[in-house]
Amino acid sequence: MPAGSKARDFLSTYTQDLNAEDLGKLFTRETPEAYRFFARGVNTAELEGLSWHRRAVKYVQAFFLAFTMRLSPARRAIYGLALFTSVIGLFELFQGFGILSFRLPIALFFVRFGIPGPLFSDGTLWLLTGFLLLNLLVLLEVADRLSLKRDLEVAREIQRAMLPEGTWSGPDVEAFGLTQPANTVGGDFYDILPRPDGTVIIALGDVAGKASPAALLMALLLAILRTLVDDNMPLPALARRLNVQVARHAPASRFITLFLASYNPATGRLHFVNAGQTPPLLRRQDGSIVRLNTGGVALGMFEGSEYEQGHIDLGPGDALIMYSDGITEAESPDGTPFDEAGLERTLALHAGAYGTSAAAELGRAIFGAVERHRRDQRLSDDLTVLVLSRVTNSVAT
Repeated sequence: MPAGSKARDFLSTYTQDLNAEDLGKLFTRETPEAYRFFARGVNTAELEGLSWHRRAVKYVQAFFLAFTMRLSPARRAIYGLALFTSVIGLFELFQGFGILSFRLPIALFFVRFGIPGPLFSDGTLWLLTGFLLLNLLVLLEVADRLSLKRDLEVAREIQRAMLPEGTWSGPDVEAFGLTQPANTVGGDFYDILPRPDGTVIIALGDVAGKASPAALLMALLLAILRTLVDDNMPLPALARRLNVQVARHAPASRFITLFLASYNPATGRLHFVNAGQTPPLLRRQDGSIVRLNTGGVALGMFEGSEYEQGHIDLGPGDALIMYSDGITEAESPDGTPFDEAGLERTLALHAGAYGTSAAAELGRAIFGAVERHRRDQRLSDDLTVLVLSRVTNSVAT
């Protein structure tokens, strides 16, 4: 293919979907909006009473800080270095002072005239124009990202408010949950729903994916779950109803793993359905571990999925540890996952946690162990733990 054709193809690809309207909006709407976004950080009261030139200098300084202080310290340092090196480059291109020549159209002729001013090497104006345009793009991108971040932070607060906070306790039973999204918002969730008959519904789930799409599906499932629980149906029927709703309303590429259980504190009997969720660990008071697998496939995979119910009895001092796969998949800096072995080691180290506050102690211990294991390594998935412990007066004392 000739070089000219390749260049035209490249230019055609690069400029596809570009139109004059969007280009106009960039300067008439987006740029003023970005300016106003950062100008809110300028304290104009401090500029009152100053002469116009001092006010202009102070305003530029304040606007510069309002923009750059929104960057992280490292990025702020790089941006400052870029400005500094650009100024050094302009000084090196500076050739002294002289007469700047201009041509202006007057009537049917171009009139040439000159004014005193600084002289630079050829091409300096192009470089300066490119530098200013790149800074305009940085300003627009940072404003967009900060606006999105603010919206996500609001979404995070709403998401946190949807989840139970602190330790829930009832007669001879306690439950405690913790979650930490890998991003601002996440797709992990848990719930603790006491019933009028004294039983308690507990749930822990994980939406496929992360960030905003997963958070939206997480909120949808919690809303549906809390509505259907009032119908007091058996767990397999509840799981089927949830599966139908997810299959119908979630994108085809999304599914939700869920562990759903009903616990009777009076008898210690736990009925459960595990819909593709990482098997919870039932830690007996003697230290033995039982995994709860009975259930079916993840919600949303097949609309007609059926679910099987399992049951097990919790004795005094037993604790049920439910967790998302982000716990076992959390990696250390050398790439070693925390794994289920790390979880079991943590439970063994806290073998004495079986009385009052055992649920909170185990939940925090697991989170602490994961944090020590990954040593500030960036999370690749959300972390969530929900612990249900059976306590009695005899154990607590």
